[in-house]
Amino acid sequence: MKTTIALAALLFAGAAAHAQDLKKDGGVLVTGTGMTVYTFDKDVAGSGKSACSGPCIQNWPAVAAPEKVAEPYSVVTREDGSRQLAYKGKPLYTFVKDAKAGDRSGDNVKDVWHVVKD
Repeated sequence: MKTTIALAALLFAGAAAHAQDLKKDGGVLVTGTGMTVYTFDKDVAGSGKSACSGPCIQNWPAVAAPEKVAEPYSVVTREDGSRQLAYKGKPLYTFVKDAKAGDRSGDNVKDVWHVVKD
């Protein structure tokens, strides 16, 4: 509950719905609709860049960033100019093969994709 309140306080109205509603579920970060959020080992924390593009981003959609965020969140500007939410400097993604809320089928894919735990 405390985490949900803190997340709600730092995300502002008018941003993409899934970015506004990030919350923890079972110790894992999820979107407002319960879809699991992932990080990618090839992304360098704090670089302000995403290493996932082309076919990668088709399978691992970026989590859109709201206008304003607070630590531990930040914003990465993608090559196309879109804003991607990052956690502790690492860009955040969902996985197209997660069919329903709570699915975590992307965890440890190719040993480079991981659920976001706190």
